[in-house]
This record gives sequence, C-alpha cells and structure tokens, in this order.
Amino acid sequence: MGKTLGHIAIIIALGAMIGRIIELSGGAEALAKTLIERFGNRRTPLALTIAGFIIGVPVFFEVGVIILMPLAYGLARKARKPLLIFALPMCAALLTVHAFLPPHPGAVAAASQLGADLGRVLMFGLPLTAFLCYVGYRVAGRMTRRFYPMTDDIRAEVYGPHVTNADLEAWNNGSSQTSAQATAAVSHMGLEESTSSIVSKLPPAPPPGFGLIVSLILLPIILILLGTLATSLLPPESTLRGIMTVLGAPLVALLIDTLLCAWLLGSRRGWSRSQVSDVIGSALPGVAMVILIAGAGGVFGKVLVDTGIGAVVSDMLRTTGLPVLALGFLLTMLLRAVQGSTTVALVTTAGIIAPLIATLNLTPNHMALLCLAMGGGGLAMSHINDAGYWIFTKLAGLNVADGLRTWTVITTLLGTLGFLITLLIWPFV
Repeated sequence: MGKTLGHIAIIIALGAMIGRIIELSGGAEALAKTLIERFGNRRTPLALTIAGFIIGVPVFFEVGVIILMPLAYGLARKARKPLLIFALPMCAALLTVHAFLPPHPGAVAAASQLGADLGRVLMFGLPLTAFLCYVGYRVAGRMTRRFYPMTDDIRAEVYGPHVTNADLEAWNNGSSQTSAQATAAVSHMGLEESTSSIVSKLPPAPPPGFGLIVSLILLPIILILLGTLATSLLPPESTLRGIMTVLGAPLVALLIDTLLCAWLLGSRRGWSRSQVSDVIGSALPGVAMVILIAGAGGVFGKVLVDTGIGAVVSDMLRTTGLPVLALGFLLTMLLRAVQGSTTVALVTTAGIIAPLIATLNLTPNHMALLCLAMGGGGLAMSHINDAGYWIFTKLAGLNVADGLRTWTVITTLLGTLGFLITLLIWPFV
C-alpha cells in the first residue's frame, strides 16, 4: 500500500486541488462560455467538446459533468434543440481524458505499477485523446440525428413544463412548429445554478480570463513534457537537464501549479488564506476513496506477484500468442465491463500483466503506449454497473435502453479506436 501510494497519492490529490480551485473560481465556466462565443451557434457542440477536453485534464469526470451540464442545459433551451446534441460529445470528451491521461488516478496508478514515464504517456496521449474527442464529436453528431425522448423531470428542468417530447422531436427535425405554451416556457425560463456553501462565502469577483485558465491547465503538462525531453535529448552533465528534470517531475510540476492557482485565482482575487485553505481542502474528501482504491489495487497486484499467481497468469497470457498491447486492452476492457470502475480496471490489469512486462524488455515509448492501450480498455464498456453511466444518463434525461444505444456505444467505439491507434504506431516508436 505504501509503495503504491507513495508514487501516486500526492499526484492525484494535487490534481484534484487544481481542478477544485479552477471550478470554484468560476474559471471552468468562463472557459466554456468563451469557447462557445468564439465558435458561434452552429458549432456550439464542438466548442463544448473542446471545453470538455481542456477542463477534463485537471478535473475528474463527475465534477466536469456537474460543471458543464448547466451550460448545456442553457444552450439547448436557447437554441431550441434536444439536449443530447450538446451533452453527448461534451461528456464523451470528459471521460476520454479521464481514462487516458495523468493526473487522473487510473492512468497514474497504471503507469506507476508498470514503471512507465508519465511524460511519455502525456506526449503520446495528448494528441491521441484530442483526436478521439474530435471523432466523438463527429460520431455524436451522427447519433443525435435520431431523436431520443427525455424523462419528464429533466425535460421540465431544461425547457419548462409545457415542452413535450413531441416538441423536442420537431426541433430535432428542424421544424419550428411547436406549441405557443412551449415557446413561452422556453423564452422565460431561467436556469437555476446551485452554489456550494464554500462558494457563497467567497468574495465577489469577476471570473478569471480565458488565457489564464488555459495557461494554468497547460503549465504542469508542459513542465512534465519538457522534463521528459530534457532527459532524452540533453547530456547527463548538463545543468539545464538537471533543472528541467526537477521541474518536470510530476509531483513538482503539479505542486508549482497548485501554488500558482491558489495565488492567481485565490489570493489575487480577494480570497483570504483561510478561504484558499477551505477551497483546497474541499478537494480531498472527493478523492480520498479513489486514492484508497488505487492503493488497494497496488496491494492486490503485489499479492498476485508474491504468491506466484501473477507469473502463472502471465504464462497463460503468453501462450495466447496475442501482442502485449492487445492483452492489456482486452483485460482492462473485461474488468471494466465486469465491475464498472475505470480506475480499478487499470490498476488490476497493471498488477496482472506486470510479471509479463518484466520479461519483455520494452522501451520507454512502448511502455507509454501500453498504458494508453489499457486506457482504451478503461474507456470502453461504460454501462449499467458504471457510476459515470448513471450520472450522464440521469442528467441527460435518457432511459436505460437509450443510454446503452448512445453512451455505451460511443465510449466503446472511442476506447477501441484508441487501442487501434496505439497498435498502429507501435512499430514506429
């Protein structure tokens, strides 16, 4: 437990703190609104997809959905279009980043157990996830040409009590012939946004700028990537290599970013030290269980290795003749389908295949690709035993069958595509 959490607990906690400060300062909402303004009405779903990708880097999936879904509600009501057109690509982008990229717990824990470099995971993972998010946007656009009825409670919350599923279907088909009551309800209804008790105690301040939020999200990623590149490109005796190696260590990069977020988004905008402390501290209860699950997964992996079960399983896997990428992807997807959690699936798979990896002498680039292939398995098969499935379907107003037709299909498609891309570039790295 100690060996596993020694590598990942602080990284996960710092990532959660950064996301919490950005969330409660209004930065996430401001970023999304700026993207929507710049992309215009016709490409609003693409703007929300990009917002999901950027905000998904520091923020957990569940938190990202709760931050962005009110925006999707308001846009759906204003545009008089079904909610799913906006919500499906946005939430698919959030879950894609959650499954593939550090500092999210599954990716960090899997990389730690396998000995993969987080910088290389980010170097390959960022363009991969950006491409998958765009594919998700295109696929969601095709899916939402068909109308999916909404549950009464969410439909009333988004559009008002007089809008029916028949009205929504007419909007989806491009018709403007809806009842006068529905039109009036949509025109005059205002979105009620819930604020936490912490937010209500913070001093009023204008939302932070778009450039500042993007810079704070990208800073630790850039530092980690520069540290990885310095290790690969500069000679060992170089002073610059030493400096960049320290600054690019994930722990140091995230700590620097957390302090900058606390100062730029907190202290400089009028927050007292106790308020900054309260905001940072409020991030920890939400990730405490995730950290313990990741630690328990490390314990489980160690038990598999020390009892010899891991070696037996590795020998069995080796006899299948499948490439190691396919084994990592299929095992993670199987565990994801059976028990629901992306983090548990990634950590458990890493424990099972670690003895096999030790015999293969993989390069650092191949280790990073293996982690990303496993991330594809962790993204796929989000269905009724996954909490994320219920969060999305309930907030989007979908029934179980329509959730399986849309959410489960798009996550499985994107996860499988991510694995195929890693398989494609494997021989060239």
